[in-house]
Amino acid sequence: MQKEIKNEWIYEQAPEEVWKYLTQAELIALWLMPNDFKPIPGYEFQFRAKPIPSLDLDGIFHCKVLEIVPCLKLTYSWKGGPGDGLFTLDTVVEWTLKKHGKGTKLFIKQTGFKEVNLAIFQAMTNGWQTNIQKMIHLLNATNNDATKD
Repeated sequence: MQKEIKNEWIYEQAPEEVWKYLTQAELIALWLMPNDFKPIPGYEFQFRAKPIPSLDLDGIFHCKVLEIVPCLKLTYSWKGGPGDGLFTLDTVVEWTLKKHGKGTKLFIKQTGFKEVNLAIFQAMTNGWQTNIQKMIHLLNATNNDATKD
């Protein structure tokens, strides 16, 4: 089994604009899910979604900021499971931003999937694609609003 998700996307916006959507809780909530994220190393936070019984997930993802280099890199743990402190999913998400012309190249790498996580791995692979499209749409809408002023 492949044990990591890797992908990249290119944005028209500068790294500073993309960074906001990775590090501001209210913006993360628009494209990913409700959360109490703060860009502070060691900060423990949660993403919250509807429970997904078919994947044995209670919908609460327990995370911790592991590394943060403003506008360049963000790494956090991502754990989940059926509840009661039991984690069947224990991964690390790493975002890397690189200047790309006038825009940004955004990379994601999520590692740590185990054989028991096959269905979650498949769902998250598709989920990142879907959610990143939401972020791209939001960034483009923000750019369009700014050009109208």
